Amino acid sequence: MQIGYARTSREDQNLDLQLNALRKDGVEEKFIHQEQVSALAKKRPQFDLALKRCRAGDTLVVWKLDRLGRSVLQLIETVNDLKDRGVNFRSITEGF
Repeated sequence: MQIGYARTSREDQNLDLQLNALRKDGVEEKFIHQEQVSALAKKRPQFDLALKRCRAGDTLVVWKLDRLGRSVLQLIETVNDLKDRGVNFRSITEGF
C-alpha cells in the first residue's frame, strides 16, 4: 500500500501541487495525510498518523524530501526508522 503525506508550512500556502502529484503517483485519496504546519513544530499529527499507518511492505510517498523535516538528522532518523520497520520510502520529485 502507498501512504502519502503532504504538508505546507503556512496556512496561506496551497497543498494542491503536492496532492495532485501524490494522486498521479497512485496514492489513493483515503491514504493521503495532509496538514498545514511548520516542520519545526513539535507536533505534526497527520505526519505521526501516516507513520503509524505504515506497515512492512508499504511505501511512504512524499512530494519532496523536505516534507519529512527541516534537518538532515531528522530526515535520516525518519528514513532509518522506516527502513528498520520494512517500510519503503519514495520522494516523487527527487526520485528516491
